[in-house]
Amino acid sequence: MSTVAPRSLDSLRAAWADLRAEEPKLRIRDAADRLGVSEAELLVTRIAEGGVRPIRADIDTFLHRIEELGEVMALTRNDVFVHEKDGVYRNTAVGAHASQVVDPNIDLRIFQGRWAHGFEVRMEVRGREMRSLQFFDAHGDAVHKIYGRDGTDHAAFDALVDELLLADFDAEAFQIEPRTAPKADRPDSEIDVPALEEGWRAMRDTHDFFGLLRKAKVGRIQALRLVDDSLARPTDNGALRRVLTGSSEKDVSLMIFVQSPGTFQIHHGPVKRIVDVDEWLNVMDPGFNLHVREGQIAQSWVVRKPSDIGWVTSLELYDRDGFLLALIFGDRKEDEGENPAWRELIEGVTAG
Repeated sequence: MSTVAPRSLDSLRAAWADLRAEEPKLRIRDAADRLGVSEAELLVTRIAEGGVRPIRADIDTFLHRIEELGEVMALTRNDVFVHEKDGVYRNTAVGAHASQVVDPNIDLRIFQGRWAHGFEVRMEVRGREMRSLQFFDAHGDAVHKIYGRDGTDHAAFDALVDELLLADFDAEAFQIEPRTAPKADRPDSEIDVPALEEGWRAMRDTHDFFGLLRKAKVGRIQALRLVDDSLARPTDNGALRRVLTGSSEKDVSLMIFVQSPGTFQIHHGPVKRIVDVDEWLNVMDPGFNLHVREGQIAQSWVVRKPSDIGWVTSLELYDRDGFLLALIFGDRKEDEGENPAWRELIEGVTAG
């Protein structure tokens, strides 16, 4: 199949129909990659059929109304990880630059400046209608999706869609923004590594890490490479599997962060049932599913950062382009230090 994007809505609609006929089980994200377009552009081709309606990516309205839907499934993904969590969107807060949902089940950090497009999507799955709200960035890549469940209040779902509906949407005029090449790191020789390490060790909150990188004018992976092994060290890409297996066997509670271009979604708790299906490593637990294309993890790092309650250890996972796919920490309460069981697990499965 050609990777050149069709130039019109009709030709793209026809190309997608042909691809679905050839491979009916192909996921929409993979179909978009095959056709050389974005997932949002494929959804736009379905508007005329009635299965898709455009909505505003309005975080303020969305977060103030989403709890009314009751139980739903929250999904955040990137090219390698898919994070699915059942629950209710409670304890929402809208900030100037970042917003959040803080609940033991659905826990999100939302960077609303990256949310550009939205759609209500209805599709038939195994004889039942599945409905969802799907949000995308300016490049047409998914940032977050919400799926109805048996316990969802569908009247509230309808009311939220009606409030967000874009009545004057022009499918023919829909365009996405082209991606720009990421800014290259400065040469290693220009980085003041002693100052970077001093600032790293002086942190009192793990969130200070982003400011540290900006101040040092250093890329994230570049920083991991340059600092002492006591702060960051590479490990093999089988570390994720060993961490998940160890959590299951030893009942060690985790925090699993998966990042899309505009959202972090977080799971709290141990994982139990680990299943391999084709290229996917899966956690298949009640209320929580994690799907990982394990072979597409390009880099894995064990990273230690100080905080006001002691050192915190994480496993960081990256793709071949240096995008941070996921982070795994030991689960802990905000005012408690790192769980010794987590530290023992992560050190044991990444040693050597």
